[in-house]
Amino acid sequence: MAYTTIDKPSDYFNTVLYTGNGNQRNITGVGFQPDWIWGKNRSATGSHNVIDSVRGVSKIIYTNLTDAEATDTSSFNAFGSDGFSVGSQSNVNGNGNSIVAWNWKAGTSFTNDASATGIGSIDSAGSFNNDAGFSIVSYTGNSTAGATVGHGLSVAPKMILIRRREAGSWIVGHGSLGWTKLLKLNETTAVDTNIGAWNNTDPTSSVFSLGTFGNLNASGGTYVAYCFAEKQGYSKFGSYTGNGNADGTFVYTGFKPAFVLIKVTSTTNDWEIHDNKRGSSNVINAILQPNLSDAESTSGREIDFLSNGFKLRNSNSQNNLSGGTFIYMAFAENPFTTSTGVPACAR
Repeated sequence: MAYTTIDKPSDYFNTVLYTGNGNQRNITGVGFQPDWIWGKNRSATGSHNVIDSVRGVSKIIYTNLTDAEATDTSSFNAFGSDGFSVGSQSNVNGNGNSIVAWNWKAGTSFTNDASATGIGSIDSAGSFNNDAGFSIVSYTGNSTAGATVGHGLSVAPKMILIRRREAGSWIVGHGSLGWTKLLKLNETTAVDTNIGAWNNTDPTSSVFSLGTFGNLNASGGTYVAYCFAEKQGYSKFGSYTGNGNADGTFVYTGFKPAFVLIKVTSTTNDWEIHDNKRGSSNVINAILQPNLSDAESTSGREIDFLSNGFKLRNSNSQNNLSGGTFIYMAFAENPFTTSTGVPACAR
């Protein structure tokens, strides 16, 4: 049985849905004060808005764009104990539109003076949650191969998303790819081999490594990194091979998923996100695509959320290409088996 230390995953990750009204308002029901919020208008074309508590609530970056960080108080504009506040911006509060916001909890601030602590070679600061295996890290690049950054966690991350705040692509590192390779969250491109990204070095329990790649480590460039370590029964960052038919590949996670992000790595195609709130019963066919501003789609990328993983239910090349290699990021609704031995139920 797959036991867990997190019996209630919604204490650390939760999705909320709401209908926009175009006016300043509070959104509640998250269940905690979020530190990373990713919001998208489901009904209309519009960018994916991302904020975090480390950069500040008014500092917006977009997963589908390479634009510099924007200051926008009409988007998300306050963190609350059970959610957040939004302004009039249509991406997160379009009048009459259906909106989704994915929320993660970090919550413990840290500052690392690398020369004083001996952890890393670049100073870093941020917020972390070791129980959930999640940290948000801010740092300034130095364009030095072999530079290292303290990530605030006590175990090595399995997945890292980094965005340069001035402008640049979203760089994704993933343990299933190995740390000579990367993907770009804002692009459809297949996996790229780039020794200058992670310096051909696996993350450790204290730092991640950088080369001289400008999207990760330009001299004087400012960056935000979102780091994820696996927690049994709560999060999983793995890979699978597609089979190209409607009786699709089953992917074991050890929990009933609440959120799954998927990308084919062996060829070009879009990223996609499924969650348990936009799809309340199987099959789940509502997808949003982080690299696109498109409204929500419900065509041809069906998936089931099961008590111990997820199963592809279509032949679409975006998530089930025959022989294709895919990576995923998944968070739990319920562990397969709780810490007291209680099993989760399928939908």
